[in-house]
Amino acid sequence: MGSTTWRLDGRVRVSGGEVATGVFGDGPPVVLVHGTPAWSYLWRDVVPVLAERFTVHVWDLLGFGDSRPDPGIAPSIARQARTLAELVEHWRLESPGLVGHDIGGGTVMRAHLVEQVPASHLALLDAAVIGPWNTPFTEHMQRYAEAYRTMPPHVFADIIAPRMRTAAHRMSDASAAAYLEPWTGSDGQQRWVDQVAAISFEDTREAVARLDEVTAPTLVLWGEHDEWLAPSVGDRLAAAIPGARRATVPGAGHFVAEDNPRDTAAELIRFFESRSQLVNGDGRKNRHRHSRLHETPGQAT
Repeated sequence: MGSTTWRLDGRVRVSGGEVATGVFGDGPPVVLVHGTPAWSYLWRDVVPVLAERFTVHVWDLLGFGDSRPDPGIAPSIARQARTLAELVEHWRLESPGLVGHDIGGGTVMRAHLVEQVPASHLALLDAAVIGPWNTPFTEHMQRYAEAYRTMPPHVFADIIAPRMRTAAHRMSDASAAAYLEPWTGSDGQQRWVDQVAAISFEDTREAVARLDEVTAPTLVLWGEHDEWLAPSVGDRLAAAIPGARRATVPGAGHFVAEDNPRDTAAELIRFFESRSQLVNGDGRKNRHRHSRLHETPGQAT
């Protein structure tokens, strides 16, 4: 599972296409759901740590990484949530911990609240749930999708490469190349525009309307330096979910698991293994609690 050799070997046929999957470790089940414009590579340095305690299920969203939607299937959040429901059934998981980053957070919440996927815990990392959450770049691409589809691939690459780097507080050349790999060439260009065109906070609206119904322990975890979704968005999300715990990962941008995988994994382990995250010392439920990890960031390799 080295950073330079990350790949998911499994393939699962779902109603919308073929999904690349991987299962690691042993213990209570946890499912990791990445966001855009990432792929499961985002979790490469988190998975080995979690796998020491949990059975970790990882997948590439349809249209991302090595997963391919069928012709005519739009890789929307609604489709990804349905796919997550099908994967949970395929893996025969009764009530896994669900972890969602970026639109993976919207996918997790729609799967849980709309698709009725049971969850023992919910962890939302720099999550696109409460809309509107599209960045100006995404909105521009949605308005002028045909222009982006038809521009020369090398020009498109020159546009998205620096954009990708802003997702992290720091990103090595090797990591940037790995994140950009699925989007290279004319085919990758069309896939990028396909997923941008399909993404809408309308797909999370129904889940947002039901956030007050969440009963599973919930963690809202945000990168300290997120330039795509401000930490205040995380505050709003935590306030909307009963008993949610709000935590910050220092030294991290939007791609929190890229910038600081060590503390991201540590916070997830603390959350999953805690038996009292919803209760104060006096036994009363804690509506909105914030914690901050130590200040020394972990280093992705």
